[in-house]
Amino acid sequence: MAKKEDIDKIIWKWALDNARRFDGKANPGAVIGKLLNEMPDIKTKLKTISPKIQSIIAEVNGMPMNQQLERLKDMAPELLEEKKIVEKKELKELKDVKPGKVVLRMAPSPSGPLHIGHAFVLSINSEYAKKYKGKLILRIDDTNPENIYPQSYKLIDEDAKWLTEKNVSQVVCQSDRLKDYYDYGEKLFAKGKAYVCTCNPDKFRELITKKKECPCRKLSIKEQHTRWDKMFLDYKPGDAVVRIKTDINHKNPALRDWSAFRVNLEKHPKQGTKYRMWPLMNFAVVCDDHDLKVTHAIRGKDHMDNARKQAQVCEFFKWKPPIDLYFGRINFKGIKLSTTETKKRIEYGEFTGWDDIRLQTIRALKKRGYQPKAFVKFAIDMGLTLTDKTVTLDEFFKLLNAHNRDIIDKKANRYFFIWDPVKVNIDKAPKKAVEIKLHPDYPKRGKRKFKFDSSIYITKQDKKNIQNNNIVRLMDCINFKKKGTKYIFDSEEYEKYKQNGSAIIHWLPSKEKTVKVEVLMPDGTLKKGVAEESVKTLKVNDIIQFERFGFCKLNSIKNNIYEFWYAHR
Repeated sequence: MAKKEDIDKIIWKWALDNARRFDGKANPGAVIGKLLNEMPDIKTKLKTISPKIQSIIAEVNGMPMNQQLERLKDMAPELLEEKKIVEKKELKELKDVKPGKVVLRMAPSPSGPLHIGHAFVLSINSEYAKKYKGKLILRIDDTNPENIYPQSYKLIDEDAKWLTEKNVSQVVCQSDRLKDYYDYGEKLFAKGKAYVCTCNPDKFRELITKKKECPCRKLSIKEQHTRWDKMFLDYKPGDAVVRIKTDINHKNPALRDWSAFRVNLEKHPKQGTKYRMWPLMNFAVVCDDHDLKVTHAIRGKDHMDNARKQAQVCEFFKWKPPIDLYFGRINFKGIKLSTTETKKRIEYGEFTGWDDIRLQTIRALKKRGYQPKAFVKFAIDMGLTLTDKTVTLDEFFKLLNAHNRDIIDKKANRYFFIWDPVKVNIDKAPKKAVEIKLHPDYPKRGKRKFKFDSSIYITKQDKKNIQNNNIVRLMDCINFKKKGTKYIFDSEEYEKYKQNGSAIIHWLPSKEKTVKVEVLMPDGTLKKGVAEESVKTLKVNDIIQFERFGFCKLNSIKNNIYEFWYAHR
């Protein structure tokens, strides 16, 4: 059986290695697996050493990632030197591309602001537009007056321009194009390619399933024009619909005489009651794509039949349809993206608004400190494949956090924040001046300076975790031990701390000025405490890292309280 010290070091090694691979959080099962693989003979002793494994993992998970890497480099540098073949993920090439002539479109419904589901499609479209020096059009699909949240027009516009870093070339609202749709509808009637159907929907469905024409289809063009005029004046909702005349024997029932217009008397947020006949999605989309000169359409594979319907209209008009690129459904498991449900919960006061930190809207994530390029990298990681994917909340944020950390880590200066602060005195501790870099990798940015004395603040949790006779290190300062109810100075040498595999905690001098800080967490709770006075140099919207806590964005300063939003570790 190996010595206790050896076992501890091996646990530390694999806990640190697992943590650095998975967003700073070691998984007990994975660590135990590695431990057993290296030391099979301890299997019978696993129950005995399990508390120690849990204790070390808890300590590792409480460390900032830069410290995890630093410790792992000291203990097992070979794990960091392993060569990995990393597949660089890139966008697929589009077909029939003419640089500078590519036009793509993103078409959200104005039922609420954009959320992470929209972010995937919008990011992909934007990157293709950049790749080929083309245009990205934001088209608001607002031809269904019943499902429109009026503030969405502004919210979607702002979200899209932020997420694409101002790469939206044009914003178009379908409700502003009603007369264009009517013009195209009249042309189809003139060609004998459309008709007004007044059949009972169930009766029509029965006929079309049997590949039989409904009586309305056979009426003369003159009678069809009369009925078309009545769509603007007389018909009530449900009385009639305009259908596109297609092949009644088509093997796909969905492509047989599908609906293009309906009557809807609901008041529209932009158009009021000016219009009573509204195009349905497929007819509006095909007209938009033609008029806006869309060359490529990125669609979910569930829109394949819709693309075929639109191609039928293109054939009637001799238009060239966009080249389609399909992707499988991304099911965000455990993430509620329904804007209708969220809107009700906002009205009931459960959420503070569309940027409530508990929501997965783009507005909320932006406010937490996420960057547009992190969403782009996430989207490219997902890729445009026909395979359906299920992404849990944890998986989504693990990927997004990793990409976002790569972006903000270089910019984010470091500071001490003591949440749930408690005061402790370290007997026999020497007074000393302590200087800590604002950023460990960029010394030119300067240093934060502290006057260390025996009286300090630490977190309540850190105090609780300190065990008798174990060496604890105050970050970049001294080592001390707990003996009974007292805390005794041990040494200043960092090497001694490393050799003992002990805990490292952050701190603040209790005799120096501090700043009141509140950090709003992703679950809506608040972490309250004090931070070093140099936090006062920050400006609203600055992103920083609180040591051993996480990246945070300064949201506001009220009544001398610095209010941050938590992003991630």
